[in-house]
Amino acid sequence: MPIPVDLVLPCYNPPAGWAANLIASVRKVNTYLPQVAFTVRVVNDGSSQPPTPADIDLLRSQLPDFHYDSYEQNQGKGYALRHGVQAAQHAICLFTDIDFPYEEQGVAAVLQTLLSQQCDVAVGSRNEAYYQHVPAARTAISRSLRFCTQHLLRLPVSDTQCGIKGFNQAGKALFLQTQVNRYLFDLEFLYWAARIPNLRVLPVQVQLKPGIIFSRMNFRLLLTEGYNLLRIIRRATPAA
Repeated sequence: MPIPVDLVLPCYNPPAGWAANLIASVRKVNTYLPQVAFTVRVVNDGSSQPPTPADIDLLRSQLPDFHYDSYEQNQGKGYALRHGVQAAQHAICLFTDIDFPYEEQGVAAVLQTLLSQQCDVAVGSRNEAYYQHVPAARTAISRSLRFCTQHLLRLPVSDTQCGIKGFNQAGKALFLQTQVNRYLFDLEFLYWAARIPNLRVLPVQVQLKPGIIFSRMNFRLLLTEGYNLLRIIRRATPAA
């Protein structure tokens, strides 16, 4: 019997060719894990240039179990993911970015870690080679966050912002209690995961695909996320 897995992808102004790339990426992951049957859930987060009807028709025709949801006002990646994860119906849920930026073998490794019941939350983790492919400003932000998670927050996973994570039902219940809508929703999730007794979190190494284009981060966003970091630390621990 196939193993059903929900794959949730937040979508904001997707790049050209994203739908065909998504289909090819899902199929390639399936070559590593042929026993998995994906339910693919794309959530349009109030894009100013949303997916076209042709994109959605292509996905519906090529993916056996595809769902598309959309709302008008942009809310942020964390909000979009909670929206999609809330609709997920299977025991295992995985999420990544709409451009599928990580090598499919690594995506399969994250999922296999969950399927083998080694943990409740599997977290993609990027090695030093990642920084050879990203802009200097993003590198500085990422390294600063890693320092914070290791030395100030003392989390078991230093790379909180890698764009691929998965969880079982215990991890899902915690993820749906997060409150940050934008950049630091991952950090919030893993900060609380480290404080829930018996919730097992494991990093899994993944590799960035060549040629990925990164969005620019503005100063206002950084200020907002600094405030969100304080909210995360001060908030009472969510229920297990």
